[in-house]
Amino acid sequence: HVQLVESGGGSVEPGGSLRLSCVASGYTYNSYCMAWFRQGSGKGREVVATIYTADGSLYIDDSVEGRFTISEDNDKNTLYLQMNSLEPEDTAMYYCAATFGYFPSGCPRGSESYYNWGQGTQVTVS
Repeated sequence: HVQLVESGGGSVEPGGSLRLSCVASGYTYNSYCMAWFRQGSGKGREVVATIYTADGSLYIDDSVEGRFTISEDNDKNTLYLQMNSLEPEDTAMYYCAATFGYFPSGCPRGSESYYNWGQGTQVTVS
């Protein structure tokens, strides 16, 4: 049973920084995609960033390019999202997600492709 537990959300002023963490447990796969999604009030769930564990390839959405960084610590089974220069438009619930398998063309970017989700952590920028 895969478990994903996020932490690190909070309230910050514009220009501030936060680091989200997602601790993963309950799996033994060697090849999988981890992702951060977010969902603002009244909006759909959108991808923020992905990382493919098999080759370390990354994807960062244009809306956060240059401000957010996705990384992982395999020893700690933890996924991170470093968020700098936060803007009010970044206000959302942030979710960690995982999907297992081989993705030679890169990680999927649609939420429907991810079958394991954390409970979410709220980020408010105001």
